Amino acid sequence: MGFKENLRNLFGAKKETVSEHPAFAELLKSIVTEIVMEGHHYSIPFSKLTSYQTLKAKDNATKKEFIIYLTEKITIFLEKKYLDLSESRQRQTYDELVSLLLRSNLEYNPSEFTTLLNIFVDTTTKGLRRFGDWPIGFAAQQIEKSVKKKGFSSEWKTLIENLLASPEMEFKDNYWGSDLSKVEAKLKKILFEDENTEGKTPPYTHTDDRFGAMMNTQVAEFDEEIRDHFYQLFHLFTKATSGKPSQRFLKSTSAIIDAIGISKYKSVIQPWLEFVSKLKEIETKKQYDYGNGQIHEYSNYEFLHEKSSVFIKGLVWSLAKFHDTTTLNLVAKLAERCYKKIPGVGPAAAGIGNACIYVLGNTKGLEGISHLSRLKLKIKQNNTRKLIEKYIDVASAKLGITSSEIEELSIPHFGLENSEKTFTFDEYTLELSIQELGKVNLIWRKPDGKVQKTTPAFVKNSAKHTQTLKKAKSDVAQIKKYLTAQRDRIDRLYLDDRIWSYEDFTKHYLQHGLVSFIATRLLWQFKKEDTFVTAIYQNEQWTTQQNTTLDWITEATEVRLWHPIYEEVNDVLFWRKKLEELEIKQPLKQAYREVYILTEAEINTKSYSNRMAAHILKQHQFNALTGIRGWKYTLMGAYDNGVDDEIASRQIKAHGIEAQFWINELNADDEFNDTGIWNYIATDQVRFIKNDEIMDMIDVPKLVLSEVLRDVDLFVGVCSVGNDPEWRDNGGLPQYRDYWTSYSFGDLTEVAKTRKQILEKLLPRLKISKVATIDGKFLKVKGTKRTYKIHIGSTNILMEPNDQYLCIVPARGKDKNTNDIFLPFEGDRGLSLVLSKAFLLAADDKITDTTILNQIN
Repeated sequence: MGFKENLRNLFGAKKETVSEHPAFAELLKSIVTEIVMEGHHYSIPFSKLTSYQTLKAKDNATKKEFIIYLTEKITIFLEKKYLDLSESRQRQTYDELVSLLLRSNLEYNPSEFTTLLNIFVDTTTKGLRRFGDWPIGFAAQQIEKSVKKKGFSSEWKTLIENLLASPEMEFKDNYWGSDLSKVEAKLKKILFEDENTEGKTPPYTHTDDRFGAMMNTQVAEFDEEIRDHFYQLFHLFTKATSGKPSQRFLKSTSAIIDAIGISKYKSVIQPWLEFVSKLKEIETKKQYDYGNGQIHEYSNYEFLHEKSSVFIKGLVWSLAKFHDTTTLNLVAKLAERCYKKIPGVGPAAAGIGNACIYVLGNTKGLEGISHLSRLKLKIKQNNTRKLIEKYIDVASAKLGITSSEIEELSIPHFGLENSEKTFTFDEYTLELSIQELGKVNLIWRKPDGKVQKTTPAFVKNSAKHTQTLKKAKSDVAQIKKYLTAQRDRIDRLYLDDRIWSYEDFTKHYLQHGLVSFIATRLLWQFKKEDTFVTAIYQNEQWTTQQNTTLDWITEATEVRLWHPIYEEVNDVLFWRKKLEELEIKQPLKQAYREVYILTEAEINTKSYSNRMAAHILKQHQFNALTGIRGWKYTLMGAYDNGVDDEIASRQIKAHGIEAQFWINELNADDEFNDTGIWNYIATDQVRFIKNDEIMDMIDVPKLVLSEVLRDVDLFVGVCSVGNDPEWRDNGGLPQYRDYWTSYSFGDLTEVAKTRKQILEKLLPRLKISKVATIDGKFLKVKGTKRTYKIHIGSTNILMEPNDQYLCIVPARGKDKNTNDIFLPFEGDRGLSLVLSKAFLLAADDKITDTTILNQIN
């Protein structure tokens, strides 16, 4: 028996359609007329209408009858196939009136409520409207109010049970209209509270995704009292739909957590955060049939059910009362996961990510700010970076310092001294030491000082020692993350125009447990009177180019980061040679940093540079890289009708300058993805703006010009289709193949010129030196089968004698042939690729990959 039949058996047949009611018709006409006269169409302020006040003054019986009158008027409109603008606005007005009236306390009885529900169900059964498009949520509140005032009758119970079991309640995932999930929870709560008079909380169940299934399984095993407290929290979490938590939410969750016990709560919640942080999106292949014989295949990705996203956001908010390292590490890790992009979707769960940022930004002390500082360098979304900067700015304002200074203050040192730290396990020790970026070693030592290769058995059998070991491994993971973040932060300091006192420099750089690993491998300049003296840190003292020590430094001495633009060419070459002799691998490209000097062409064009124009880039890769480098850019789509160009921009606050890199859409062969985003873009001018006016290129500070053009050169060098060895063979854009060829084997960029200089020094020391030579823009390698020319810029390959193209797709892992080669700085993957390909081709008789062999042969 269906839902309607059940209701009719209980309360009688459906009430016949209300006949045209003259008083209602006149009242409705006056409301509509007043709305039109006042010019209200989309947002109607009913409370300000005289005609609505007349309706509001009526008794409840009249209002309930008027609601039925309105729903039948709405049904007439629903039965029409097409509505003109006037009819559409009338229906909107009637819908809003029904919702507004159902928000008041109308004291429905089961029979009256059945009449209303029958209308809702009838339109759904006839296919005129989805059940959830009616204001079911407000209608359910009428049941709640009636039960609260008059008690819970058997009629109400039967009605609710039938409604919950009805097919109309099955389709809950509406993008608009009533949230039937909340309606279901409200109705179940009424039933639960009738059956449980001890004040227990209704259970919360959610098994629609992996998180929900895991959570409910665990909660079911809790003691009854603890489980009840968690249910109290869960019902609060399901309401976490706003941008940030209210004070009421924070106080309520805090009190419940105290009742659970802080230690107990953390032990439950922290593994849940870890669980979500490790979740991978599920890809499902789908098809869409256009009906004309064409079928579109696409991938659908699911990370979390919407219900879980809201729930977890509330859960994260509840952690705002905690300021311990473990919780903050997990929150930061969850934020990073939630902002990771899913193809065709965007960030996996931006709402949860924003909640994480709220918690990190509102912690006591600076540990949360240190996480935000690191995340700012990792996260690519412009609005998210702005949100992070806002929290950092607020914290810095409280302390009366700049945002750069508070970021320095917040960097954790992890108890490191000289990049090392020791953990004690009875008579054994575990030594942690930083080897290089991304490589942190843990070495066990026996009581006699000898190395032990594996973890001692007694450590595994001790709860205390296990926790210490867990802490050591956690430190390793965090140190790796923070080292990379600090490298990137320092690399961006050039445009901040930072000057430190030696006292602050010592505290935040030279003697900082973590940052000192980077700082002591860089060149710095110290001001003496009106000049800056360059020095490097050796044997705990600053040594100059003349091999003298700076014994005149005081706490007030000014310090700045060295840049090659400050030096003569011979001085730059000296420091390069010095670092190589000392075998100091710089964590960022400093001594070999590219310098971009204003050209005659740029002086002549006066207000712009065309140095990086007319390149074809992969847009998604470009978007990701601009975000990493602190630029703002918005993806261009095929839907941007009339938009011919976009701008990637970077604010240089220290100089009050905005750098702009102009980009044009490349509408070629409908080359856009499933979401309408162009796959390729074309580059244009670089400009500089100050005080809303375009600057003359000659007025741009030399360091600003060099660093901005270096970024732009990086964008082109990394994102150009000319770097893709498969682009030509996979189709690419046929009309742009000349560009691919000219870039792949054309003149070297500044980055590639630097790479060539390094190769010239490295080559004599390599085991392939007898078969490899540098020939202009190529590294030429004589194999046993053919001679190969590896372009030093793009790393693409030509084979002699006929310059046949050889496609080799680089592997993701490290090449064992290049692992032990000393490179003067971190981060040039292109240099590693050139060397890796050279070693491979020098021994082409040992190649087993058939794809490569077929091309060679």
